Amino acid sequence: MTKIDLDFQAVSARTPLAKAARRNAKIWLCLGLIVLDAMALAAGFAVTLLVENSRGISEELWTAMGGALLVHAAIAFQNQAYNPRCLTQPIKSCRQTLLTFATTLLIFLLAAFSLRVTGKVPRLALGLGMMTALSLLIAQRLLVCHFVRVTFGKMTAELVILDGANLPVSLLNRDVIDARVAGLRTDLDDPYMLDRLGTLLRDYDRVMIACTPERKAEWARALKGVNIVGEIVMPEIAELEPLTTRRWGGVTTLVVSWGPLNRANRVKKRALDLAVTIPALLLSTPLLILVAIAIKLDSPGPIFFRQERMGRGNRIFQILKFRSMWVGASDADGVRSASRDDERITRVGRFIRATSIDELPQLINVLFGEMSLVGPRPHALGSTAGNELFWRVDRQYWHRHALKPGITGLAQIRGFRGATHSKRDILDRLESDLEYQHGWSLLRDISILARTAQVLIHRNAY
Repeated sequence: MTKIDLDFQAVSARTPLAKAARRNAKIWLCLGLIVLDAMALAAGFAVTLLVENSRGISEELWTAMGGALLVHAAIAFQNQAYNPRCLTQPIKSCRQTLLTFATTLLIFLLAAFSLRVTGKVPRLALGLGMMTALSLLIAQRLLVCHFVRVTFGKMTAELVILDGANLPVSLLNRDVIDARVAGLRTDLDDPYMLDRLGTLLRDYDRVMIACTPERKAEWARALKGVNIVGEIVMPEIAELEPLTTRRWGGVTTLVVSWGPLNRANRVKKRALDLAVTIPALLLSTPLLILVAIAIKLDSPGPIFFRQERMGRGNRIFQILKFRSMWVGASDADGVRSASRDDERITRVGRFIRATSIDELPQLINVLFGEMSLVGPRPHALGSTAGNELFWRVDRQYWHRHALKPGITGLAQIRGFRGATHSKRDILDRLESDLEYQHGWSLLRDISILARTAQVLIHRNAY
């Protein structure tokens, strides 16, 4: 191990406990908000029953209470009421809570009128119950914000990276890394260096770069795919495709990246992945076993083919596929694309590639959180288009890694798959990937999954 590697490890592990504690605290506090909201609504129901002098809770009331809790939780997620910012910003937290409660109440009253049960509960009891629930919701939000700000501060993990520039005095209390001491470079032609940067930043919510003027453009491009808020410290505005500018600690920063999906949308996307992947793995187990046996009988070697691919945040992971080529003929770097009459492909391999069965083991990547069902397809590090590496064809190529790579995607259902003989082949994929990234929705993911069935067997699948 070189001195640079040792320096990098020492700097990146400077405060692992503090970062882990902050990250875990966010998760538990957000879960705590969910529980507190449920308790507040339950208290409102209890007050309603007490005022009504009810001697018991009927099955209909249990159903109504459970339904109200589920509807409130769903609307709260949609309204960002459990966003980590609601842990430290009382005004935002109360506003989202009021909006969520009002929407839930409207749905609840509409349901009550539709079922003609409004006359069964006195208006006084119902009104006192609603006021109790609302008061508790607001009170607990204010108390949580006060507790978090006193105990944890801003709850934001921030890092400053220096690259040939002086550290602004107002940023002295942040985690600071000297890129040159740590051997950290913004080399867009070196996937392993980008992997080091992605690994360093994965535990942070925000990174600020203080660098020399000639390094700002390179840092801006490198940060586009890291999936956190990335900012360039600069007193002037440059042509860096900025998202916005901010003032932080008396220093002007230029925001050049942030994750395309907020926390609530990431939860929705992950929930869809698990809801589809787990049953799919269980149902396809007999097929997976048969394919594994066929591969072993057809040619010597392992069942699975593993290859380094670039994932979310420019972090490298090992993709899983059924082996479809002869051992020794497989291209680990992906320099040579498979062709229609490729002599490297085995008999079983030709069938499973033509039917896309060779992609099924990627469900395991999805289960482990390395991939998503829908997203930009991950490419081999040595893949080329027109004898040019993908990222050299268009530097926006790195932007697509702000999302998890997918088994399928918008480019695939549009027919952009197979070998990339020309630069246009990768540009078509890139345009579709960026369009998907900027216009993501859960319904679009479901639509892409449904349309993928139409292109499982494709003329370019070989």
